Amino acid sequence: MHVKALFQDLAHAAGIIYSLMVEFPPEEARQRPAPGAWSALEVLGHLIEEERHDFRPRLEGVLFHPEQSWTPIDPASAPELAHYNQRDLDEVLSEFMRERERSVVWLDRIRETADWEATYPAPSGPIRAGDLLAAWVAHDTLHLRQLVELRYARQRRLAEPYRVDYAGEW
Repeated sequence: MHVKALFQDLAHAAGIIYSLMVEFPPEEARQRPAPGAWSALEVLGHLIEEERHDFRPRLEGVLFHPEQSWTPIDPASAPELAHYNQRDLDEVLSEFMRERERSVVWLDRIRETADWEATYPAPSGPIRAGDLLAAWVAHDTLHLRQLVELRYARQRRLAEPYRVDYAGEW
């Protein structure tokens, strides 16, 4: 595993997320592209919840407290439960950046000495610390793609009645 590269990807993703989110006017950041789909603000809220309750604490648990049970989470409903869509975009964006910075500082302290083979008997099957780090980075990328798709849809709306087809295939 290329820990340094994954760590850098995780650290740099915060800036990319920030850049994508700062482009959204607050009201557009609250718009859901379809019923049941998340708005950009809800995606950001989900990322905050994942920093606080999933990846960072679970990785810490696998590495330093493998005897402790994981606290159950419901990542899919976190934005709705926390009412992120009703919150101020700038405040939520700042909150995400603070949480990610906490994660990056913590990971930077432990990444060279961590036992990435440390394993936790998760309900879905054994999971290694390295699996969690890799999934954390991949999770960011999945939501970056989601934010890019929301941005693309916004650009298409802004261009109407003109088409963006000339840009190429999606």
